[in-house]
Amino acid sequence: MTDFADLDPAAFGRLHGQASHNILETITMIERYRLDIRTVTMGISLLSCIRPTVEDTATAIYDKIVRYARNLVPVCEGIEQELGIPIVNKRISVTPIGFLATALDANPLALAKALDRAAKEVGVNFIGGYSALVDKGATPGERRLINSIPEALSTTEVVCGSINVGSSRAGINMNAVKRAGHIVKECAEASAEDNAMACAKLVIFANSVGDNPFMAGAYHGVEEADVVINVGVSGPGVVDRGVGSLEGATCNDIAEAVKRAAFKITRSGQLVGAMASQRLGVPFGIVDLSLAPTAELGDSVAHILEHMGLEQVGTHGTTAALALLNDAVKKGGLMACSRVGGLSGSFIPVSEDRGMIDAVQSQGLTIDKLEAMTAICSVGLDMLAIPGDTPAETISGIIADEAAIGVMNHKTTAVRIIPVPGAQVGDTVDFGGLLGYAPIMPVHEASSAAFVNRGGYIPAPVHGFRN
Repeated sequence: MTDFADLDPAAFGRLHGQASHNILETITMIERYRLDIRTVTMGISLLSCIRPTVEDTATAIYDKIVRYARNLVPVCEGIEQELGIPIVNKRISVTPIGFLATALDANPLALAKALDRAAKEVGVNFIGGYSALVDKGATPGERRLINSIPEALSTTEVVCGSINVGSSRAGINMNAVKRAGHIVKECAEASAEDNAMACAKLVIFANSVGDNPFMAGAYHGVEEADVVINVGVSGPGVVDRGVGSLEGATCNDIAEAVKRAAFKITRSGQLVGAMASQRLGVPFGIVDLSLAPTAELGDSVAHILEHMGLEQVGTHGTTAALALLNDAVKKGGLMACSRVGGLSGSFIPVSEDRGMIDAVQSQGLTIDKLEAMTAICSVGLDMLAIPGDTPAETISGIIADEAAIGVMNHKTTAVRIIPVPGAQVGDTVDFGGLLGYAPIMPVHEASSAAFVNRGGYIPAPVHGFRN
């Protein structure tokens, strides 16, 4: 630690000036460029909650979540006030409930209700983990959980779920893919009066990860400690500011600017995570480096890509620009934090990104182009609204395509798609709050039903067998 008494006045002045500059820069990032911490997520293992009956298991789940997470929101609010950095969401992730359902010969819906009650009791925004990992097959309990998802997500307020249908080691479970398409449709119908909101709380994954702090796909992996704190950062506005001031710069210069911005954002996330960990007495897990946009002006990943030189996101060169951005975000973040995990990249949710919305509405951005972008971005097809009469098999085909990208490229991919009942191409649907609004996007009319209905498994790629 520096002993300021030993510094000459000039040296002290330089240090004081540097500290003042850093403080002012952080204030500017918060006030003008929408720097925030997207989420502090507490992961809680529920394996110890299994009891002989579903009712007793539900009670144990409620008690453990409330016991561990009672102070999560107050602690985060205290950190917000102390640092002046907004923490947009306080969340909980739990052990995939499919594991618990396997031990119980009963409908797991009571477990979803317990999650919802506990989350409301402690005041978090969402709780994730009503999930099944079935990339290599499903137990009877996991099948019961998957079948209960439409009712569970439509009758609870803050519970989120996911299904992992593929992995680079196991391949793609096409039986699960087929069922997932129908589950998405059933979720839409079950929440038709609420713009199919249940679909916005469901993600279909390939290569899902157990330390992801972002909803709707967060769950607490069985390889994790009993309880941990994970942090998800944000900051597209901060990155956009750095890129937007580089007119005429080379791609090398843009990459360096993005790395510097990502470094600062990640430092903020690590600080918040360390403080939350210490004050809650819970181990610090990871910082997820993902750039997570919102529908607010100035908080768009699409606008970053456009400031790189694209007239509009979706045009030729978009995937290359996104590759530059994604790589630079990861490199900058890795230099700032030794505890990096989750998804870590750039989210491209349509409804949550003003630039993406504008590109879709002008017909410059299609599902096909978004699919190409997901080959190198953080997750996958996220918050897409499509016509309500889209067949379940078409949705399954979209899921299969994304799973193939993830499995073949050893990366996490996902689909969060919303067939809005009664909506047609050209309509717009408002999901409210952080989820934003979305134009209804067209899907291909040619059927993929015969392929999807074959079922079975798409084998793992040969390069998946690494040991």
